[in-house]
Amino acid sequence: MAGLTGQHWLQPDWDPGLTIAHLSLAHFTALGLKAAVLDVDRTLLPGRDVTLPDPVRVWLVDAGRRMKLHLFSNNPSKTRIAAVADQLGVSFTCGAGKPRRGALRRVVADLDCPPAEIAMVGDRLFTDVLCGNRLGLYTVLVRPVQADGRPSRHDRVQRLERSVARWMGASPA
Repeated sequence: MAGLTGQHWLQPDWDPGLTIAHLSLAHFTALGLKAAVLDVDRTLLPGRDVTLPDPVRVWLVDAGRRMKLHLFSNNPSKTRIAAVADQLGVSFTCGAGKPRRGALRRVVADLDCPPAEIAMVGDRLFTDVLCGNRLGLYTVLVRPVQADGRPSRHDRVQRLERSVARWMGASPA
């Protein structure tokens, strides 16, 4: 698992090159994952939207039938993150302060699962993956999403983070 086997802090456990809407839920089930902590901005929604793209909403509803979900965002807008969480009927944390661990520790305790049974899913290496790896969660790096659920073509930040992570010794795909 992340951080426990000498894996680099910036290397996700799974980097499928897909948006969240196209991830295999069977992959999560096969690993025995019982919960998922999900980044919001650019992972579930593009830009400043609050309405989930249909493919993302469908994936999240299906995932919610199989595991506990929690939205976990650095975005300080409680109104915005609550509006997204309300569409799914799930709990959320805004102003999370990733990659700091305090808020994520509280979420892990609330989910009542061992860290090895929780996935951290997000589009950023230096916040989502780093934070999840620091607590031993199963980390998943997804492509940023567009309004139609397809991968964003404007993922300069992720490309830059991948380059810096490789330079620092990580080997993300």
